[in-house]
Amino acid sequence: MTGINDVAHEVGLSTATVSRALRNLPGVSEETRQRVVEAAQRLGYVASPAASVLAGGETRTIAVVAPFVTRWFFATVVEGAESVLRQHGYDVLLYSLGGDQATRSRVLHSHQLTKRVDGVLVLGIEPTDDEELWLHTHAPPVSLVGARMEGCPSVSIDDERAARIGLQHLLDLGHRRIAYVGGSATEPLDFSTPRARLRGYRSTLTTAGIPLRAEYETYGHFTIEGGFEAGGELLSLEDPPTAIFCASDEMAIGVLSAARERGVSVPGQLSVMGIDDHLLARYIGLSTVRQPVVEQGQIAARNLLEVIRQRRLAPSDRVLFGDTVLPAELVARTSTGPADADRSVPGRRST
Repeated sequence: MTGINDVAHEVGLSTATVSRALRNLPGVSEETRQRVVEAAQRLGYVASPAASVLAGGETRTIAVVAPFVTRWFFATVVEGAESVLRQHGYDVLLYSLGGDQATRSRVLHSHQLTKRVDGVLVLGIEPTDDEELWLHTHAPPVSLVGARMEGCPSVSIDDERAARIGLQHLLDLGHRRIAYVGGSATEPLDFSTPRARLRGYRSTLTTAGIPLRAEYETYGHFTIEGGFEAGGELLSLEDPPTAIFCASDEMAIGVLSAARERGVSVPGQLSVMGIDDHLLARYIGLSTVRQPVVEQGQIAARNLLEVIRQRRLAPSDRVLFGDTVLPAELVARTSTGPADADRSVPGRRST
């Protein structure tokens, strides 16, 4: 197997210089770096990540920590981030927490990330005070999507505002009996997004002078199955809503399925709205609040790579990163329509 000593012998340089050239560190001319890279490729030399770490170098690997990789939003963010990281020669080490608190603690509050990667992307999880202290003290650079941590770059949308945009669309259509399908009050990983979107729902109705109704708030757990169950519950109420606002498109897809199963016409008897602009939304006519999902992953990855690069600079030359908030916009399709004072869900009374 070809080793770094073989590359050094081939180009007539010390192993230290070859190592610096291959790790793209300063102190090596571009001409020398190119000569070393060409020799390494010609000889078939591949650096060992473990050896790079022991030498104080880079692993060329980024950890991506996601609550659930099977959900569309997180999978799409990972896709955007990975496209940028791949272009810069980085591999991705994916940690899916699966909604498990013990796994979260093992990943975000232990040495599991410390020596295996050059940087960490955290998706949708607001670090606790203990986790934040640990990450600042022990972990490599951190970048976040949909959450914030002091001193680290983040990218997100204004989730509360996104909910207000969706609710205002339904209000403008004349709806006053508007239900909400969101995350559980006992989400195992303490997401910030569900809380913000629920605040947006409540504050918009309150501002419009519409009393909040406890029976109109239910949980869909950000899944299609959860949305289906929640939609069935809401449509079974004695006084069912004329519109259902969902905190994600996946839950809205479930609500649409529940309405279809019960013979409830959309938007004739029920308007349904989501947030995201899921890949399927345009094909099923789902009205939604679009957020730039792929772009959030791309920006977060670029921010992280820049922080990694700046670690090689003197502290006085480093640039502090802030929070990037991307716009969300209304996309009105055929799942929402004007409220009809006489509409009713089959078998239920309307007031």
